[in-house]
Amino acid sequence: MQVIRPNCRAQFSAEDIDFIVETLGKKGRDCLIDLLKDEKSRDLILDDESLFRAVLEHPECLRISMHLYFYILVRNVFRGSGLEEREVADYVAEVLAEFSQTHRSRVRVNREGQPTDYFVDMLAALQTADDITSFFIRAHMGNYSLFLSGVFPDCIRMRSERRGAPDIRYYEEIGRSSFRAASDHRLAYKYDVAEIFSTLSERFQTTRRALNDLGERLISLDPPTKIGI
Repeated sequence: MQVIRPNCRAQFSAEDIDFIVETLGKKGRDCLIDLLKDEKSRDLILDDESLFRAVLEHPECLRISMHLYFYILVRNVFRGSGLEEREVADYVAEVLAEFSQTHRSRVRVNREGQPTDYFVDMLAALQTADDITSFFIRAHMGNYSLFLSGVFPDCIRMRSERRGAPDIRYYEEIGRSSFRAASDHRLAYKYDVAEIFSTLSERFQTTRRALNDLGERLISLDPPTKIGI
């Protein structure tokens, strides 16, 4: 199992750097490249409104990584919702980059079983899982519930109204409780995500609604063929 970490700002591709330099080139190519190597300067550069506008104005012509693409968009909508922590925006952007790949939504809850994307299977597995496996399952549940309720709320509402499936509050509670439990685990401190998980637990609804805005206005992802419950 793999822990998602806030690495969007630390893995620029050559195309990412070209995009930043071309968009903000008036400030000098060599100067910008040097500034991008400094963490504080890099973060200020990525907050430049010109980058956000360039992503919106040329979405089909962009040749940048999904990590930079999602970070710029997530950071912008999060700031508009009062979520100022860059690490949280970076983490959630990484979640979107990972979960936009269909296979990433599945998790293997034990060595013998097949990967699953159903929360009921994950909850059942927690009853017998060892300490480490429990952490990975809870982290995955938090991420997956945020992804589904944040990007595909209409799919959840439609299933709830037509089929009696759980509504958005179910996913919020799964997300809050999963991030809360994962934030207290020693591995959360080892991977330096404890504070991020704690914030996502405390502000899950705010985060989810910010992603709703992102999904409605700025991005278009294909909904999953099935939504696990």
